[in-house]
Amino acid sequence: MKKILEKKIVVSKEDLDELNHVNNIVYIHWILDIAKKHWVSLVSNQTLENYHWVLLDHNIKYLRPALLKDKIKIKTFVEKTAGVKSSRVVEIYNDNSQKLLVSSITNWCLISSKTNKPCRIPKEIIEAFS
Repeated sequence: MKKILEKKIVVSKEDLDELNHVNNIVYIHWILDIAKKHWVSLVSNQTLENYHWVLLDHNIKYLRPALLKDKIKIKTFVEKTAGVKSSRVVEIYNDNSQKLLVSSITNWCLISSKTNKPCRIPKEIIEAFS
């Protein structure tokens, strides 16, 4: 079973754009923030010292707006890992209605902190995500 991280937030005025809904850049920030929190929560300090991720691409679907004071649930998990790459799913819901607002798949490449080059995802990281 995939290890899932969930986070709840409330939309603030700073999150809004000129249309009075959450700005697309804010969603990207939330996606990156929960990805980092998930990574840090699953692996050892030694793993954090030895490896880091670089973002290859985002595929984001904006389905519904989030508005001021909406309660939001952000959920993430790693969908698959292969070679040097990992695909992460992030889903953002309205916590009251449970309607999906945004879905995202981000692709990442694992980098060795020692060489600063891509490296194969080791077994301990694959197991941490599973």
